[in-house]
Amino acid sequence: MISDKSTVCPINLLDVAHQKRGVKAAIVNAGKPLPMLSTIDAIKENLIIPIFVGNEEEIKKCADELKFDISEYEIVNEPDENKTAEVAAKMASKKKVRLLVKGHIHTDVLMKEVFKREHNLIGKTRLSHIWHMTLEKDDKPLIITDGALNVNPNIKTKMNILRNVIDFCHRINIPRPKISILSATEEVLDSIQSSVEAKEITDLAKKESLNAEIFGPLAFDNSISKKSAAIKGIKNAVAGEADVLLVPNVETGNALVKMMIYFMGACAAGVVVGGKVPVVITSRSDDPTARLASIAAAVVALD
Repeated sequence: MISDKSTVCPINLLDVAHQKRGVKAAIVNAGKPLPMLSTIDAIKENLIIPIFVGNEEEIKKCADELKFDISEYEIVNEPDENKTAEVAAKMASKKKVRLLVKGHIHTDVLMKEVFKREHNLIGKTRLSHIWHMTLEKDDKPLIITDGALNVNPNIKTKMNILRNVIDFCHRINIPRPKISILSATEEVLDSIQSSVEAKEITDLAKKESLNAEIFGPLAFDNSISKKSAAIKGIKNAVAGEADVLLVPNVETGNALVKMMIYFMGACAAGVVVGGKVPVVITSRSDDPTARLASIAAAVVALD
């Protein structure tokens, strides 16, 4: 059942990212092959100018083993893995870099530093994570949010997640995205809290006149399958045609994304948005293709 399909970086995402070239990015704890390989790819695509943060000796050794000439790039020597996040966050705070790219470091260590008030990296909205999912190089994406950062968001947080994903969709040329507020049912049932919240979010979104088609609750099948929606008699602008799935909690989003990766060979481009700098927090097991796509998504998310 596990897919052996090679992941492919989506051209449409790269094309949008190419409009912003040579963005300075801190590669946080960079001295391992996977973050270095994705950096090589991002440089080839002219997306970023890297600043490597980490153990200088390990970074140079890794680069030499990969035959990657880094002589023209800056290295900020910080031997302590857990302190590399603080160094990178300070660089972002001083606007020395415009992106933070997670290398060989735990996500919670990096994000804990991003959240610190002293760095002033949080804007007026809540941070949220976006997965831009594709199977082929020219696929229309399915966007899943939030499957990595906000664990069990309340209504207020979900509205921030909603605004963030609408902004991202506009940046990738989806002018009026169709957004499903996901639940296990298309009916509002008191026994399923996510369905009640989905209806409330739908109503709030209408009051705000957000530039998107938004409807919930919808189950997964009638969010993405016109046939399923038709059989169940569900008629609205989102049913069967969702561009975005706004999930009820992190478990749902994480499971959907990982199933698409492992069962379908999907390319998962992940980025944290809503702050003053986008943050790439791919899994340490992600391959270079997904990491490149994630860097492209972060470049797209830049103001």
